[in-house]
Amino acid sequence: MSRADESRADESRADETRVADAGVPKTANSGGAPAGRAANPPRPSPLWALALFRSELTVTLRRWRTLALLGVLALIPILIGIAVKIETSDGGGFGGGRGGEEAGPAFFPQITNNGIFLVFASLAATLPVFLPMVIGVIAGDAIAGEAGSGTLRYLLVAPAGRTRLLLAKFTTTMAFCLIATLVVAVSSLVTGALLFPLGDVTLISGITVSFEEALLRALGVAALVALSLVGIATVGLFISTLTNSGIAAMATTVGLVITVQILDTIPQLHAIHPYLFPHYWLSFADLLREPVYWDELVKNLGLQGLYVAVFGSAAWARFTAKDITA
Repeated sequence: MSRADESRADESRADETRVADAGVPKTANSGGAPAGRAANPPRPSPLWALALFRSELTVTLRRWRTLALLGVLALIPILIGIAVKIETSDGGGFGGGRGGEEAGPAFFPQITNNGIFLVFASLAATLPVFLPMVIGVIAGDAIAGEAGSGTLRYLLVAPAGRTRLLLAKFTTTMAFCLIATLVVAVSSLVTGALLFPLGDVTLISGITVSFEEALLRALGVAALVALSLVGIATVGLFISTLTNSGIAAMATTVGLVITVQILDTIPQLHAIHPYLFPHYWLSFADLLREPVYWDELVKNLGLQGLYVAVFGSAAWARFTAKDITA
């Protein structure tokens, strides 16, 4: 048996496991319309959707590509922490002392005073590029990757139908937004605790809060960052329904992220800026004020919800009408 045949056999066994995990029996004819009793497939159990979601999430997290991407995200806060530690080892401020305040966001110079600020700094550093690119890869591969490998048609043999399968892909992608964000946050917190002191936190507005309250705010910031990514995740899922090439879908989604980020920096296009999905991404810093500035936070959540509604509906319309040949 050739290496390609072994690979296809492994994929087939993996798909059988995914369907079996969902509690759905495999039909005899996976290539076309099932015959006999399979023509009237049994209705899925109430827990079928949850089982399918669990199976999809497990498959996604076990891929080497996914583990490598999460590893890179975990490494970024470590590199930032080490860089700040080396930069300030002579007693100067971050960025060379006098220019420290201009070297990054307002909380970058505070990392040496309190390690929890590494969480906020790392999220601010990864949100514009790294996090959305990782999400774009996962979302772009969700449907197109299955079609390209020839497993999508097999998955649709299950009686759940296209809508439930798409919903499982959608919820898996949303869950990955949270997982990727938490990887950055946890890596930052551990690195910050090892390299810098921890204690009461002085917020951007100058108010001092306890470390416990700061941890709660850090958790809130991580949740906001994860929610900020659901817009591009849904766009990527829609793009994934347009092609049978996983690489093409991933490249298109990542390219779209970069393009929209550039558009958001052009002053002459200020009229469309409030409608671009990354425009309010860094508004999570308003959660580090007392009182919290809710205006842009609410606008960000509303904008992401709009993208989810529009492109989620478009993905459903496209996928349910798509001619599945692979």
